[in-house]
Amino acid sequence: MSAYVVAIAGASGVIYGLRLVEELLKSADSVYLCISRHAFPIIKMETGLNWTGKTESATMKKIRAYYQSSKIQYLDETNLAAPIASGSFLTGAMFVVPCSMKTLSGIANGYANNLIERSADVAMKEGRRLILAPREMPFSAIHLENMLKLVRLGVTVAPPVPAFYQKPESLNDIVDFVVGKILDSAGIEHSLFKRWE
Repeated sequence: MSAYVVAIAGASGVIYGLRLVEELLKSADSVYLCISRHAFPIIKMETGLNWTGKTESATMKKIRAYYQSSKIQYLDETNLAAPIASGSFLTGAMFVVPCSMKTLSGIANGYANNLIERSADVAMKEGRRLILAPREMPFSAIHLENMLKLVRLGVTVAPPVPAFYQKPESLNDIVDFVVGKILDSAGIEHSLFKRWE
């Protein structure tokens, strides 16, 4: 059974997280999606999608309709009783895409103030793959120190930096390259871009 956790934090670049979920749903048994409260208005601004619901189940209904899949489970960031908050719940990897500097700091310092940070804490303590895509530019010394701390703990820091050797013809090509590199970091097969030969 393959289960993955995807978190979307309140940073620009939510399209990477949305596309990542879409790709994971092709092969995963289940995808657990947690969206920070700061990410919902960014999702709406950058994509036009209004996923805000009055309840967790109302939001999940909108997300499942978008992906046309019942394999996705939406979990509110305040739901610390969710399965992904426990180390005994097995998952293949966790992705925070995009990862805000606030969320990065919380993860790096073991704050675990919400479900995203707690699930990342669980991934680290259980020795599971944790991939963060920090979305900020330029980075401050504090940002870099937090990233270095996490890399030394075995976390993969994969900023969404596109490449152009595959000669992208659209924005989707650029998004697919970044998402493909994130999937590579987790050892998940895909065919999102042409590899260097």
